[in-house]
Amino acid sequence: MSLLEIRDLHVTYASGAAAVRGVDLTIEPGRKLGIAGESGCGKSTLAMALLRLLPASARLTGSVLLDGEDVLTMRWGRLRAVRWAGASIVFQGAMHSLNAVHRVGDQIAEPIVLHGLASPGEARERAAGLLEQVGLPAARASAHPHELSGGQRQRVMIAMALACAPDLIVADEPTTALDVMIQAQILRLIERLVAEQGISLLMISHDLAVLADTCDRLAVMYAGRVVEEGPARQVYAAARHPYGRALSAAFPRIGDPGSRRAPRGLPGDPPDPSALPPGCAFHPRCPVSIGVCASDDQVLRAAGRDHRAACVHAGSLAQGPA
Repeated sequence: MSLLEIRDLHVTYASGAAAVRGVDLTIEPGRKLGIAGESGCGKSTLAMALLRLLPASARLTGSVLLDGEDVLTMRWGRLRAVRWAGASIVFQGAMHSLNAVHRVGDQIAEPIVLHGLASPGEARERAAGLLEQVGLPAARASAHPHELSGGQRQRVMIAMALACAPDLIVADEPTTALDVMIQAQILRLIERLVAEQGISLLMISHDLAVLADTCDRLAVMYAGRVVEEGPARQVYAAARHPYGRALSAAFPRIGDPGSRRAPRGLPGDPPDPSALPPGCAFHPRCPVSIGVCASDDQVLRAAGRDHRAACVHAGSLAQGPA
């Protein structure tokens, strides 16, 4: 049985913005799924919906099955038990996610105590051990968030996510605002910990190269929908959707002087989720759009072995240069 199964998930805000539209995704136990896309494509809304962390004004339909239970229909008590213990989240921007007036060790210990996994004293000892596990001295448990660097705070967030030994970690842009060297350290740390502990991972990022290097599978989101999904390295190296190809081409590739000197971007911005264009939402920006794209919405279709793309050109794009 799949650990996480998202079925026809829709998220609509009170403003009428359709932030997530009919997403279907699956994560098997011990596997890693990456979600990529520009800002405004629905990635973080999807992450928050998985544990019902969105405001009450958000309307959610569909189902989010975590180990067979639908998170969207859970009673409050059961949902509270599932958060941190069944699935936990590493938020982007650790400084804004940690409580500024509490010591970090106490913040890591809190979910352990609330879930009844240890006494307060034992939880503090476990918090110190978790800090060492993520590469920080146990003595840093007595520090307040402002006394730590950005990379150290992110490590605290990872330690907190591991505190109750969850089956799934959702990492929402875990390296936002960190310098390149610290980003690499954090990514390797997450990769090592999920491998050692057999944890499933859902990682969100703008960077397809990072996801291709870290995850088993990769889903590309645009205007609230998954427009491409398949093996991570295959999606990165040979995307079948014009949007996936544009995202991949936007990053210079090591050893490729042409991409370094003239990286390709994508003009324009994702559409306003409260005023989506008719047909395929990507067609106003698409370099290979044809008439049917402006009138007919596109659904995911086979585009190679274990690879799907929501594009009329999915088959022909597989033959062209990436």
